[in-house]
Amino acid sequence: MKSSDVTLAYGIYKQDLPAPEEKPRTVVFVDLGHSGYQVSVCAFNKGKLKILATAFDSDLGGKDFDDILANHFCEEFAKKYKLDVRSKPRALVRLYQECEKLKKLMSANSSDLPLNIECFMNDIDVSSKLNRGQFEEMCAGLLAKVEGPLRSVMEQTKLKKEDIYAVEIVGGASRIPAIKERIGKFFGKELSTTLNADEAVARGCALQCAILSPAFKVREFSITDVVPFSISLKWNSAADAGLSDCEVFPKNHAAPFSKVLTFYRSEPFTLEAYYNNAKELPCPDANIGQFLIQNVVPQATGESAKVKVKVRVNIHGVFSVSSASLVEVVKAVDGEEPMETDQIVKEDESKIQEDQEDQKLQTGDKKTETSTEDGKQEKKNDQPPQAKKAKVKTKTVDLPIQSKVQWQLSSQELNTFLENEGKMIMQDKLEKERNDAKNNVEEYVYEMRDKLHGVLEKFVNEERDAFSLKLEDTENWLYEEGEDQQKQVYIDKLAELKKIGQPIYSRYMEAEERPKAFEELGRRIQMYMKIVEAYKAKEEQYDHLDEMEVTQVDKQVNEAMIWMNSKLNQQNSHDLALDPVVKVGEIQAKAKELYSSCNPVVSKPKPKVEPPKEEKTENGPVNGLSPEAAETEPSSPTKATPAGSKQETTESKLPEMDID
Repeated sequence: MKSSDVTLAYGIYKQDLPAPEEKPRTVVFVDLGHSGYQVSVCAFNKGKLKILATAFDSDLGGKDFDDILANHFCEEFAKKYKLDVRSKPRALVRLYQECEKLKKLMSANSSDLPLNIECFMNDIDVSSKLNRGQFEEMCAGLLAKVEGPLRSVMEQTKLKKEDIYAVEIVGGASRIPAIKERIGKFFGKELSTTLNADEAVARGCALQCAILSPAFKVREFSITDVVPFSISLKWNSAADAGLSDCEVFPKNHAAPFSKVLTFYRSEPFTLEAYYNNAKELPCPDANIGQFLIQNVVPQATGESAKVKVKVRVNIHGVFSVSSASLVEVVKAVDGEEPMETDQIVKEDESKIQEDQEDQKLQTGDKKTETSTEDGKQEKKNDQPPQAKKAKVKTKTVDLPIQSKVQWQLSSQELNTFLENEGKMIMQDKLEKERNDAKNNVEEYVYEMRDKLHGVLEKFVNEERDAFSLKLEDTENWLYEEGEDQQKQVYIDKLAELKKIGQPIYSRYMEAEERPKAFEELGRRIQMYMKIVEAYKAKEEQYDHLDEMEVTQVDKQVNEAMIWMNSKLNQQNSHDLALDPVVKVGEIQAKAKELYSSCNPVVSKPKPKVEPPKEEKTENGPVNGLSPEAAETEPSSPTKATPAGSKQETTESKLPEMDID
């Protein structure tokens, strides 16, 4: 709905909203667009919004101000120029366009503004002028309607003006100064214009579509809308054969929402949905539709059966009778535990949690409903236990619903329109492809015609004149008999032109890329030549290379040098208008071949040289130390050992030896 779209565009980008457990921020949104006036009050918390109330006026919008201006000038021109503007639809449309421009100018200027239209009717030029004060006086009746919806939403929500955090205005007509003045005066605060007045609704719609679509990932944001008009159901009562009714969704009830209604019937019956207050509606027809609950039969005992009907207002604000089920009672064996199989069908409405609410409508002969759970209750007293009663279990049977909804297309009509839409989409796709093919021909003609006397001039021989003539003929054909041809015709025409133009363009591209390719090949040749020279000079870096392999590299480098010089000389003396002697691909292939054969030889790593292993002495450690310690131990005079201490001589540390 429009109110939720504007609020979503506001709330989803706000980073300073109160936390979910804090008091919500209340904002009023005033949307005065081209064709209607809508006011809504919304409560924001971080990650969610809830619409509290809405009010409408479908007779107040930008077009209504345009009508007053157009009527004023129609009367003025009739007196001043004797012109009946309404007799000429084209003149009337031009007048409306100028009135809309004048209205926008008056929003920014309070002085007299001119209105001039040349050759308005019967080759007569008309002119007039108007200022903002005169405009507001003419529109006093419309401006008086501004406060009505504002007062209505405040009464519905029972909020005080100091409870309002901000008042956001959107819509093109909200720029009229007199309207802004009345809204600001009503709330006693400065109006906020953080939203784009023209794009707020469209942006909110796009965000809502992205949330509903599985193809997009959008920030988590919960939206609770309201039912703008109260909805009721009426039916033929089974008890007194009269009409009964019930308000199912009162005004400003949360949406999306489902309710389960219980009926007692022995035959099929019809539910009629309608809006309670027809005066609030934009159109006088308050009927929503009729829903026939079929296949209803009495119980086996002849009593009225229990029928559960689920009614729903979905996320789009559309009311429907979504399902109906017959609850059959089946007697169970004595002592068997009761089983309740009556379940409410769960729906997944784009991850928006659905609230359920049961409402019992006693419309048959039975006035009470016995719960199957009574048998589970235990009496904790001293009375002797009574005999067990037979338990009862139930099962549900889905019932078909025949819907006849007002202003809604039948399934057959809807399928036909969907099929036609698919055909039109395919037709649009084919038309786009056909236009693209035509545009490719036209683009190629213009591009080649300019380049033939520009960058491609040196690469064209005597075929230039013939090709230019063919391009000119193709251009004339495009604007005459080739204006509306099939896609394949344009593809063939482009291929015919490219057959002549592509070789010319290829010669140009070869000339552009050839120097770079030769430069790269020359750089590699020089690099390998330097390495060969370094090897011959017996530099340490390359002394590990194999002599035969280096000789082979030297040979290949010299051959590549001779090949490159030969091709360069031939190409320099060759006419650019002819196919090149050597192509860029051949030069690149030569460089790749040289790299593949030479690089493994010259980039061969040096073999690693391991340090010599330390030899151990045959007689073991030196001076009572291990060989490693002996090397690191500094030489020092023998320290005297104290008298009486145990002396450890070096001999005691020598290894034991067997003497033969």
